This record gives sequence, C-alpha cells and structure tokens, in this order.
Amino acid sequence: MHASLPMYDFASVRGATDRFWQAIRAALGQGPETLIRDLGVWQAWAQPDLLLSQTCGLPYRSRLHGTVTLVGTPDYGLPGCGPGEYNSVYVARADDPRDGLSDFDGAYIAVNSATSQSGWAGPILYARTNDVRFGGAVKTGGHVASARAVASGQADIAGLDALSWHFIQVEESFAPDLKVIDATPPTPGLPFITRLGQDPVPIFEGLKAAIESLSEEDRTALCLNGLVRIEPEEYLAVPTPAPPVFN
Repeated sequence: MHASLPMYDFASVRGATDRFWQAIRAALGQGPETLIRDLGVWQAWAQPDLLLSQTCGLPYRSRLHGTVTLVGTPDYGLPGCGPGEYNSVYVARADDPRDGLSDFDGAYIAVNSATSQSGWAGPILYARTNDVRFGGAVKTGGHVASARAVASGQADIAGLDALSWHFIQVEESFAPDLKVIDATPPTPGLPFITRLGQDPVPIFEGLKAAIESLSEEDRTALCLNGLVRIEPEEYLAVPTPAPPVFN
C-alpha cells in the first residue's frame, strides 16, 4: 500500500507533514507507516495499491483522469481564492524596473514543468489574455528552481504556485531578491487522489478528521484550513495550452 504527499513537502514543514500523515493513517485505520518519498510523482500516482497522494490539476486532466479517483481538495486559505482554489503569482527580480505583466512581453519565463498548472498553464494563458507573449521558456524542474532561475538572471519571470511561493519565502535566502508583479485567476486546487475503484468517501472523511485533529501549530505551518469536494468536471473544464518549447 502506497501513500505520498509530494506537492508541498518542503523542508520547513517536513515534520508537520509526517504528523499529518500519521493523523490520516489513524483516522483511516490503514496505510503504510511512513510516506513514500523515493518515487517520482508519476510513478507514485500509478501505483496499483495507491491509498493516497496529491496531484496537480493539469496532470489530472491530461493523464490521470480515468486512472485515479478524486478524493477531495485541501483549502489553503490563499488570498483572492475561494475554498479549495489556488493561483499562481508572477515573480521577477526585485531590481527589475519592469513592474507589471504587460512590461514582460518578449521576456524569458522559467517553467518548472510542461505538465504544471501553476508553473505553465495558468501563467501562459493569463499572459495571453493580456497580450503578453514570452520570448522563450527555460525548464527548471521545480518551483524553487524557477524562482532561483529568476533571481540569478537565467530567466526574467516565473509563475509560481502561490503556496509554494509562501514556502520559498520561508526557506530560501534569495527570496528577498524577487518581487510579485501579478497573479493569475484562481483555478481548482491540488486534489488528493486514490486508486481507481477505491471508495473516496471514507478517505475524504478520514482526511477531514485528520486536519481537524492537527495542532494549531501544524495546521498553521501547513496552511491547512479544511477540505472541500470539487467535481472532476471542474478540473476538466480548465483549458490546457500547448506545451512550451524550451530553450
């Protein structure tokens, strides 16, 4: 039986994440003793005995829909977002004289992955609605790496998951070298999933009970406000752009 919580497994909240898993395991009455951290996300999501994991909206609608079961979506209480929603912030170097998204037409964008809603799909689609066309894309492999690429001058701008940006500001010494210049509209947040055919209702109730059982300190550290149900159709309705051509 496999379980993983890979999306926000930042060092500063690793202990809180492990305690969250133990609370989930206690509420469900089953599950591995520890979270799986030695598998890539696609491999983890494909496990035939998957009990619980967390994915992103774009992987769900592009490849996972029909192969996993949605359980529920955490509410992180992000500014400008409804329950269970999230968005991306655009960051640029703090000393860059450009201070609005429209100023970055032709700029190079750092992208964590072509299958990222917050690092690619959301930022590129919102930019296009504002008549902004980026001049090129730099592949980084992660939100922290995208932020670092902007701070070091390898790229001009990046779209970061708003919660990842929160943790980057907590953990990374280069964070003050960046500024937020805009944010995308909200979309459905990062859902918890289980294997296809698994009844999601008991897992939803177990997750909800686990969140409520956490200490206030751990809930605050993980930014966990609660759990909501978002239907698969809401995820599938979000548009998907063509993948970037990386430089």
